Amino acid sequence: MAKKVLVSGGAGYIGSHVTVELISAGYDVVVADNMSNCDMTCFEGVKKITGKDDIPFYQIDCCDFASVNRLFTEHEIDAVIHFAAFKAVGESVAEPIKYYRNNLVSFLNILEVAKSHGGCNVLFSSSATVYGEADILPVTEQTPRLPATSPYGNTKQMCEDILRDVVKATTGSENVINGIALRYFNPIGAHPSALIGELPRGVPNNLVPFITQTAIGKRECLSIFGNDYPTEDGTCLRDYIDVVDLAKAHVAAVSRMIDGKMKNGYEVFNVGTGRPVSVYELVRAFERVNGIELNYKFVDRRPGDVVAIWAETTLANNELGWKAERTVEETLASAWAWERNLSLLQK
Repeated sequence: MAKKVLVSGGAGYIGSHVTVELISAGYDVVVADNMSNCDMTCFEGVKKITGKDDIPFYQIDCCDFASVNRLFTEHEIDAVIHFAAFKAVGESVAEPIKYYRNNLVSFLNILEVAKSHGGCNVLFSSSATVYGEADILPVTEQTPRLPATSPYGNTKQMCEDILRDVVKATTGSENVINGIALRYFNPIGAHPSALIGELPRGVPNNLVPFITQTAIGKRECLSIFGNDYPTEDGTCLRDYIDVVDLAKAHVAAVSRMIDGKMKNGYEVFNVGTGRPVSVYELVRAFERVNGIELNYKFVDRRPGDVVAIWAETTLANNELGWKAERTVEETLASAWAWERNLSLLQK
């Protein structure tokens, strides 16, 4: 009998790609999403890609304890991948209460309900933001976590700590929680089918959808936040990872938990490419790959952004048997294909 995985926030950008890869790997998937930052486009795309029309879907808010409890009552859940969180750095600086309430309460509910239903494997969607402004690059899993530069980053640190403590408290009990935190870097791109991809509501907070929306004419001009950073071209350095590669890392981590291959009850892995690319480099690469000239301008720095961050991925490569494979060029081509297809879908 196939193992069942609950994907909270599964109708969103990363969640939809992970759902595809889980189903491809033979797992049964239950999707929960409050639809606060997405619509049904990607979930419908998941059904087309996988050929499955009967994926259980619950439009619920994970901050509602009773709704989460109902999920675990109606399904025997073997693992949870928790994506249900607000994720915009700048917005979190402006609205910290909103971020703390949503991101912490939703995760606490997942953990409490999982424990009350006999325990579970919990995969937390963490982030490179937990490292803050790291002194030594690339960052490893042993790199000290510095104070977060945004409330968003702080919620990721706090949720990691909560998961670690719950794992410790339940070890050896009848309601054991095993946990993995995947610290991923900057997911970009779309599925090769162009049926699912990043679909922000309103003005995008992430770079690539702003690039593609500018390219297709939805946005007049792309704003690049800061060109006075202490880097070669003055723009921030990031580790951009293809979303399909990222999704496959989640499948590897879930399999590690379900198959009993964890070396500790709580584990942490960096998920990135290990290659730093500047914001300006990425913009120019998009132009080159897709034969498009973008209208862009440099504007003031954005609150909460760190200068540079990229991953050391040896641990994930060795322990999860996973490695990022797609090139930045392939990823940027997929992002543009998704944006063009989206314009057709929305007509």
